[in-house]
Amino acid sequence: KLDIIYPEAQDGRTYPCILWICGGAWLMMDKSAHNFYLSRLASGGFVVASVEYRTSNQGPYPMPLQDVKAAIRYLKAHADRFRINKEQMGVMGESAGGYLTCMAALDHDPALDVGEYLEESSEVQAACPWYPPTDLSAFPCESAEQCASSAESLLLGFNSKRNREKAYNCSPVSKVTKDAPPFLIIHGNCDRTVPYVQSKTLYNLLEAQGCDVTLLTLDGADHADLQFFQDETWNWIIDFFNRKLK
Repeated sequence: KLDIIYPEAQDGRTYPCILWICGGAWLMMDKSAHNFYLSRLASGGFVVASVEYRTSNQGPYPMPLQDVKAAIRYLKAHADRFRINKEQMGVMGESAGGYLTCMAALDHDPALDVGEYLEESSEVQAACPWYPPTDLSAFPCESAEQCASSAESLLLGFNSKRNREKAYNCSPVSKVTKDAPPFLIIHGNCDRTVPYVQSKTLYNLLEAQGCDVTLLTLDGADHADLQFFQDETWNWIIDFFNRKLK
């Protein structure tokens, strides 16, 4: 299912769409948790769609990514109904949703498009991941045994420490090309859940390919810190999507 928030104006015109993907370690998710804040994007002239995806207790990767891509195709297929300009699609998400944001923007493997509305493309024109896991093979873990029950291993369906190459190949850092859409990556440099270096590594790879990428570092911010919900941060986000989608 999905929640949709519209601009207040009822003038019949179409708007860029931003797909929101919530976090929860791929184990839980609440698509409505941030609707109050997402309404700020609607006030800025965007249709916002907050989508559900299957969690790791329902099925392993790539099922969550397939669901996100299916949601993108669904929205494009119903663009007239939802007053969306389907050539102006952005994606944004936090933590586990930040990972899925990156993968939706970077991984164009046709095998990931399954289900309905396959005549529509699941590609997006801009991405804004918050504190995203970008290299599932590089998460700190004391032992392979401990890693077996980690969030990333549960997502992948295998032990990421014992299968580093396979975990790397399921990560955003392995999907970077010069054709990547514009990125605004947001991460706190005191994140104790997803290390800041995960965003820095993705930023460096995108920059090396000559891509349009900005890393917004929130000084002193921890994972899902209140700094992410302050006016200054949202002004950055709205400005980014205004410049890249409109």
